[in-house]
Amino acid sequence: MQENLKSQISDLKSQIKACLFDLDGVLVDTAVYHYKAWKRLANTMGFDFTEEQNEQLKGVSRVESLNKILAWGDVEKTDAEKEELATLKNGWYVDMITKMTPAEVLPGTVDFLTAIHKAGYKLALGSASKNSGIILERTNLAHFFDEIVDGNMVTKSKPDPEVFLKGAQLLGFAPDQCVVFEDAVAGVEAAKRGGMKAIGIGEKSVLSQADLVVSGLDKLTVKDLENL
Repeated sequence: MQENLKSQISDLKSQIKACLFDLDGVLVDTAVYHYKAWKRLANTMGFDFTEEQNEQLKGVSRVESLNKILAWGDVEKTDAEKEELATLKNGWYVDMITKMTPAEVLPGTVDFLTAIHKAGYKLALGSASKNSGIILERTNLAHFFDEIVDGNMVTKSKPDPEVFLKGAQLLGFAPDQCVVFEDAVAGVEAAKRGGMKAIGIGEKSVLSQADLVVSGLDKLTVKDLENL
């Protein structure tokens, strides 16, 4: 009887209490702006950059993305030159995202965030983007989040779980009480490595490590979180 009670208490403690969201590809789609800025940068160095290559940069930090692009173009740069290039790309990117509007929020996002907020879940952003604050403000999503953890607050890129563990810590919950919403393989891996549940936004064949995969937040309900 006592063991059964302990088990029930343990189950209650491990129920999902907090939701951690990646930004790009989950709440909004800024991949097109990253692509345009990186492509422009690659073109200035004399080579092209494809949409397929851009897909490989999902969830990857700006510095690591630049290193990959330079490798694809077979171009070598000093650390100082890399910093200049990353700053140049970011300037172009920021110029584009500052023109974003709430119309660019992905389908179902506002309804789902509203529903889980009303249901009592705590929400945090866990994104590699250093411009997440601008995007959330421009798309009118900032008010949904209790905490924001972005590329300005972490030193390790996904699949390292640092960004999600920091989000869980700030929200005051254990990893097994958190679920992560991710569209990238590296992000799903980060969630699992951090001891969290993961809901993949995209294709099941790609995000096979996730506990649940849907095409978008418009396919989710509060009940889905209760059933994890």
